[in-house]
Amino acid sequence: MRRARLGEPGTAWLFLTPALVLLAGMLLYPIFYTVWVSVSDFELATFQPTGFVGLRNYTAVLNDAGFLESLKVTGVYLVIALPLQMVLGFAIAFLLNVEWRGRGVLRALFLVPMVVAPVVAGGVWRMLLDPLWGVVNYVLGLVGIGPVEWIGDPTLAMASVIIIDTWRWTPFVVLIAAAGIMALPGDVYEAARSDGAGRWQILRRITLPLLVPVMAAAFIVRWLGAVKMFDIALAATRGGPGNATNVVNLYIYEKGFRSLEFGSASSMATIVLVVTMLLTFVLFRVSHRLENRW
Repeated sequence: MRRARLGEPGTAWLFLTPALVLLAGMLLYPIFYTVWVSVSDFELATFQPTGFVGLRNYTAVLNDAGFLESLKVTGVYLVIALPLQMVLGFAIAFLLNVEWRGRGVLRALFLVPMVVAPVVAGGVWRMLLDPLWGVVNYVLGLVGIGPVEWIGDPTLAMASVIIIDTWRWTPFVVLIAAAGIMALPGDVYEAARSDGAGRWQILRRITLPLLVPVMAAAFIVRWLGAVKMFDIALAATRGGPGNATNVVNLYIYEKGFRSLEFGSASSMATIVLVVTMLLTFVLFRVSHRLENRW
């Protein structure tokens, strides 16, 4: 009897099937279940969604001032934190690419914030920024500044969250940028130096254009992580003072697991998911155009 052969594509799909089934169970099922809860009346007695209510939960969410305020807070955080981390990450990567004594030690130290759990990082920074016992205010007091209400002032609380998040995630951008810089072709730089190009001209006309795909990829990856901001805000400020640092994921958590309004929380999560997917699609299109342009 002739033995049936799947061929290379068939064999590949056969080996991918267990991973795809696991991925569908771990990813697709929670998404569909969340959407189902968002259009249902959630019964706390049975802890199950019961009757279909259509878009009633979505209508209530869109009229929820707290949810809209949390979206605004998240937008402020993203607009400030992401560009700051990108600029610092690539600037530090350029510095680490230059030969100087102690560079290896500094590279190793830059990995420390990445391995610290976000909750631990938020809690430690909360102690460091304490107005009475914190080390930061103690150092500022030595030069006649303070005490500063890092957590108690609404503006400074958001700045504190951005500082903590930047401290933790800038090394990630540094790693991506450093890998991109090391992969740049050396013959292009030799030709530019032979033509008399200076360091600034090489940076502006060669290095940065060649790094555009790396910058775009780093921004998109960091964007997908920043949208999920939750644990640092919970540990450092708990969303306060007031709603100054109450990012949208923290508000959804409070709505679902503290107020037990699972229908509203699921509606908020679905809206955030859709908005994130749309913005990510736009970022991919912009990234593709930038790559083709440069």
